Amino acid sequence: MDNTVGSEETQSGVNRLLARRFVRVAIIWIGWTLVGLFFTSQILVSYSYMEKSIPFDKALFWQLSICYLWALATPLVFWLARRFRIERHNWSRRLALHAVVGLSLVATICVVHYPIFMPYLGRAQDMTRSGAFRYVFFNLDRELAIYWLLVMMSHALNYYNSFRQGQLQSAQLRTQLVQSQLEALKMQLHPHFLFNTLHSISALLNKDTEAARRMITRLGDFLRLTLENAGTQEVTLQEEMEFLNGYLEIERIRFRDRLTTSVEVEPGVLDVRVPNLILQPIVENAMRHAVATHSQAGRIEITAFGRNGCLRIQVKDNGPGLASDQTLANQIGKGVGLSNTKARLERLYGSEHLLELVNDPNGGLVVTLEIPRRE
Repeated sequence: MDNTVGSEETQSGVNRLLARRFVRVAIIWIGWTLVGLFFTSQILVSYSYMEKSIPFDKALFWQLSICYLWALATPLVFWLARRFRIERHNWSRRLALHAVVGLSLVATICVVHYPIFMPYLGRAQDMTRSGAFRYVFFNLDRELAIYWLLVMMSHALNYYNSFRQGQLQSAQLRTQLVQSQLEALKMQLHPHFLFNTLHSISALLNKDTEAARRMITRLGDFLRLTLENAGTQEVTLQEEMEFLNGYLEIERIRFRDRLTTSVEVEPGVLDVRVPNLILQPIVENAMRHAVATHSQAGRIEITAFGRNGCLRIQVKDNGPGLASDQTLANQIGKGVGLSNTKARLERLYGSEHLLELVNDPNGGLVVTLEIPRRE
């Protein structure tokens, strides 16, 4: 994951750099200077094999002058290649077009170069129309090769940019889809929780008006915290525990002495990011087993600590636990809470998470949640 992010940031930085015109111009001129130096070395080696000599400055001027003419023409060639891209449906027409344009451009460059380098070589007296024609004709193959090489380079860059753009759009679409799915899953929790809480308030109104009033107050605080992070998929564990404490206060008012809770969180993991509202449905499931199906007072124990680079959260209850014929899939599939939790974890962490339900040897059920430790 970190390597992918680093690669994306590097690519973005390169794109921003290349977006500056003077950078592109500098690359073109530096590139053609290097090409000119290479061609100069070829001229010097060729002359030495023929047992002839040519001054270095004349060989350098000869090659750099033609290369710098190409440096001036390169932006035009790139524009032509972009404007008239060779595609599957138009390849014959575009090839013919580039053949004509390339021939014209190459001839123009050679005609311009001829009167530049001939006087410098001390051969101004040899400049004639027939000499210019011969110069253009004998250099046509090499200069046309350069033109087509630039066209192919432009096509390669364009196709690469199109590929990268397609990758970016695909990644954005996948991200938007996952965000939409996560938001839909998270929104399922709100009516589910509100229904249970409002049902409890309604039951308390005729029995204990003061308790019902406190419950409404705590519900308001809980909803305020929820709305403050409505668009957030991940929060710190400390924020998540604030949400959970608000929920537990509501449930303690609801069940009174029928419910006791214990929360132990290792201080070093309070900054770890966890899915927003991920613990409430797990605790609600534990509470349903501990209180609703237990003759004695229900007890919920919540612990959170670091383990092997992960955050491990356990929720224990003193209920009857899982029956011997029940499986994790069956238990998760029974209600909205656990199935919702499982789906959110899969979308956020893929295979890098653990959601496990096991019976405690001392009685009750233990729900273990383990996610990567990201701070």
